[in-house]
Amino acid sequence: MSEASVTGIDQKTGDLVVAGEGPRPARAELVGARARVTARMTGRGTTWKARFPLVASRWGGKELPLPSGEYRIDIAGAVVAGAMPMVIDERLRIATDGPAVTIGPPLDPSIESPEARAALERRYSTPSAPLRNAVFFESFYGRVAGDNPLALDREIARVRPDITRYWSVVDLSVEVPEGAVAVIERSAEWWRARGEARLLIVNDWLRHRFVARDGQRVLQTWHGTPLKRLALHRRGFQPRRWGAVLKESRRWDVLLAQNPYAARILSKAYAFVTRPVWVEGYPRNDVLRTGDSAEVRRKLGIGDDERVLLYAPTWRDDRDDMVDFVDPTALAERTSSVVLVRGHSRTLIPGQNATGPRVIDVTGFADVSRLMLAADALITDYSSVMFDFSGTGKPMYFMVPDIDHYRGQLRGFYFDLEKRVPGPVVRTEEELIGALDEDPASYAHRYAEWRAVFNARDDGHAAERVVARLLDQRMI
Repeated sequence: MSEASVTGIDQKTGDLVVAGEGPRPARAELVGARARVTARMTGRGTTWKARFPLVASRWGGKELPLPSGEYRIDIAGAVVAGAMPMVIDERLRIATDGPAVTIGPPLDPSIESPEARAALERRYSTPSAPLRNAVFFESFYGRVAGDNPLALDREIARVRPDITRYWSVVDLSVEVPEGAVAVIERSAEWWRARGEARLLIVNDWLRHRFVARDGQRVLQTWHGTPLKRLALHRRGFQPRRWGAVLKESRRWDVLLAQNPYAARILSKAYAFVTRPVWVEGYPRNDVLRTGDSAEVRRKLGIGDDERVLLYAPTWRDDRDDMVDFVDPTALAERTSSVVLVRGHSRTLIPGQNATGPRVIDVTGFADVSRLMLAADALITDYSSVMFDFSGTGKPMYFMVPDIDHYRGQLRGFYFDLEKRVPGPVVRTEEELIGALDEDPASYAHRYAEWRAVFNARDDGHAAERVVARLLDQRMI
């Protein structure tokens, strides 16, 4: 076993360089939970170098810095020793300690202390600059640039290209739409953009003590029609939680709902009863009517004739990582399918990619609607993805081995899932395999009733309607 050491960052290429002695290893990788890159190897004599690119292209997109997180230098036949002090450039922040590599957003650590963060917040909480004709977007706390905010970004860019579009991101590995400006969460640029944008479009809670300025408006798109109980409807009266819910919903000026059912539930769950709820369908679902499934499959490396199963469970309040009720490799093999594994956004950072033959982890894929477009069938549990995927009319299967615990102790439902959903409800992998082999036509009547209730406005024009209302009401 030879010894190697990190020599630093190549200033010309931006690569992380590791040097060693002896025969050149056959392969070297930088391995993280959600990304990995292969090094370019040089040297054939008594020394060698491994050059690790700190950028990667995923699903046919442009090359972007690696996601923040912990990585490991894995070089066959070599032990990496020594350390490299922290390096910060315009792309990322990196430090090494032997084979361990830590990557983060390109923020100076001096502004990340509680005192420094509080000072930045005070500085931009009462900005003196006038509001700008700009929109500040945030999707799932900046982990992706997707969901309803992405669809609205695309429509605003189409009809009003003069409007500046900022996207809140956790780091620069998050790909933002063409023409938009990425601002890293809690950076000075982020505080400035959020404080000066005329409109904020978000799909989850606002954070960091946001207080709207005079003339500033917030469109809360939310991120799904609810099956599981939310906010004030969750079991047990907890004054602190109730206070947080009420404080949050008072920050919103308009709430978007996919359908009348969701409008009723969300307005009551968040005590949003005196301000407008727009029932316009979900902009993120427009692509289900207008998109090209073959294009998405090509990006994912899937053939046109292959069967594709999308496994998309929701998160659990009592665990950080994605549930493991389905073995995706076994499912792919037994059904002769490609299995797309889509964890909830809350499992993106603590989790790691599922791997295996004919298994593709798409938890970090920004636009879940395009995954629905590419899939032939959906396997889920209690996720709101069921209300979106049903717009396609394609089969759905409900894998719910923990339904008694989830319904009785963890969250609870707004309606009886087993009696109403338009597809088989199963509790074991064997039952799931059997259901996938059955004719889904037996659920046709229930499916039609379901779509009439939940998908009536998902007609491919939701983004147009929402942006038209924003313009008509001079919110942008």
